[in-house]
Amino acid sequence: MGEIILIEGGRVIDPANGIDSVLTVVLRDGRVAELREHVERPREARAIDARGKWVVPGFIDLHAHLREPGQEYKETIESAGRAAAAGGFTTVCAMPNTCPPNDNASVTQLILSRATAGTVRVHPVGCISRGQKGEELAEYGELKMAGCVAVSDDGRPVMSSMLMRRALEYARAFDLPVAVHEDDLVLAGKGVMNEGPVSTRLGLAGAPAACEEVMVLRDIALAELTGGRLHLAHLSCAGSVRAVREAKRRGLAVTAEVTPHHLTLTDEHLARSDYNTSFKMSPPLRSAADVLAVRQGLADGTIDCIATDHAPHSLVEKEVEFDEAANGVVGLETAFSVCLSLVRERVLTEKRFIEALTVGAAKAFLLEGGTLSKGARADLAVLDPELRWRCEPEHFRSKGRNSPWKGEALVGRCTHTIVDGRFVHEL
Repeated sequence: MGEIILIEGGRVIDPANGIDSVLTVVLRDGRVAELREHVERPREARAIDARGKWVVPGFIDLHAHLREPGQEYKETIESAGRAAAAGGFTTVCAMPNTCPPNDNASVTQLILSRATAGTVRVHPVGCISRGQKGEELAEYGELKMAGCVAVSDDGRPVMSSMLMRRALEYARAFDLPVAVHEDDLVLAGKGVMNEGPVSTRLGLAGAPAACEEVMVLRDIALAELTGGRLHLAHLSCAGSVRAVREAKRRGLAVTAEVTPHHLTLTDEHLARSDYNTSFKMSPPLRSAADVLAVRQGLADGTIDCIATDHAPHSLVEKEVEFDEAANGVVGLETAFSVCLSLVRERVLTEKRFIEALTVGAAKAFLLEGGTLSKGARADLAVLDPELRWRCEPEHFRSKGRNSPWKGEALVGRCTHTIVDGRFVHEL
């Protein structure tokens, strides 16, 4: 008989099964054995006192940049795995903008082989186009057989409408979602932040929110034409939320995600940061009205899940002039704490919050996990919603230090993360 683990007396929140009760979770042989109010503790069992804490399915992140292969100076699969585990994530989807890009089975297999000895589950995402060049499709059948769970050219929008149509048609044959970074590069021009009063005040070139909205509308139309599965990455503006809401009302196969930074920060935060490049990302931080819209979209289910868009960079790429800095922020270790503020502000219920980090993500990419059902893999997190801590990037497990919450006092932290019945993080 394998190890028995009892997680005792915590508030178990499992939206997939409609559970929100104080229970003891029993794990046996790497699986969920039972959830009960009272369990007699076997002598050989390891027990975790979860009183005052939440016990939830392990978080699933559909959108993270692990940088390996080719950019290990920014992050590795190992360091990203430790960061993910520290944040309560048990499953992470690895974006394909590696060096070389993940557009073939060899790169996919390399990622999976290096993830085998890691802390969390890693699901590779393959490229939409060869080399992410937007010119010809990658071989989706090869990528799917090698282990990819979706295709994306993230970081590079698919500008060709015909190529996007073919991508949705081809991916449909393999039941792969096409995850897209929506940005009209011609309309965006040289913009480095959201276009509006703040960009004018700061003297920085702005890109309007319409850069995202027009591409979202195009791709929803193409999803309707092809019947393909469209997943919209890191939505950031009100127009995009309206478009997705209407698409879902009409029954189209469209899902969407939103990041912690687009849920909680605006371009005014950038203005107050003294041109801090940790506030530079793509899509950029938007207006307060856009933040309100994406919050409402997440609350009502228009947006399916929260994804970090974890994007570590070295100091060389961030400690430069704002116009020249690389886009992206790290997020695996702060996502729970940052988004928990939405529960305190009554934007989200506890159930909807956990749903957006677990089963909502699992359904979007048809992944296993996101539930504490009997017999499910023992992937779960224990969270202390009252634990106060200070965000100090120099202590991150990630190699990335580019956090817009540096120095901030945060509330809520993961204390234990378990994958396949193994402890991969203990605070």
